[in-house]
Amino acid sequence: MNKVMVMAVSMVACNLLLAPALGFAGPRERSEPHMDTAYGHNHAYPARGAVVVRPPMGAHALRYQGQRYWLHEGVWYGGHRGGYAVVGAPYGLYVPWLPAFTTVVMLGGMRYYYANETYYLYHPNINQYEVVASPSAVTDAPVTVGAQPVGDNIFVYPKNGQSAEQQARDRYECHRWAADQTGFDPTRSEGAQARRGDYLRAQQACLEGRGYTVK
Repeated sequence: MNKVMVMAVSMVACNLLLAPALGFAGPRERSEPHMDTAYGHNHAYPARGAVVVRPPMGAHALRYQGQRYWLHEGVWYGGHRGGYAVVGAPYGLYVPWLPAFTTVVMLGGMRYYYANETYYLYHPNINQYEVVASPSAVTDAPVTVGAQPVGDNIFVYPKNGQSAEQQARDRYECHRWAADQTGFDPTRSEGAQARRGDYLRAQQACLEGRGYTVK
């Protein structure tokens, strides 16, 4: 075996050994993402059943009915042999925050928050969002509300024709900036709750500075 072939074989072996350590999915674990177009949501997510070595960095761990789940940017993960699989959200679980990219939908006179084929229903008495089954089969025809929730009944309307991708990026970057400025992060339940108002005001200022109307 010549030196070139030895080097090629070594590189392939090295990559196979490093892939699990770095969190890369192997060839059998990859799956094409799907575009969720319901209600004009128009956002891409990993396909259900796709397997990764570990959840993405920053995923929130949750336990429900004896099972562990991880939630990251609207994508739910569950334990899977040899890794973690993209799964459907467990109905009945409550979360204190919504995915950064969410579409508001009115169904049967009720406001739902929609992302990645998952519906969330806000409960103001506990200030949390419940994962619920699709209400479309038993309610009126949907009416999409053209706004994205930031939190505490605040909605963001693009003024300059920003694309869905740009809106999601701006919301996330303003969220991170507001959290860094105030020490409060609603996606992690970190910091004193008294800082929530400061966080919302900082996020509103950031979004308005990027060409959005915040109400």
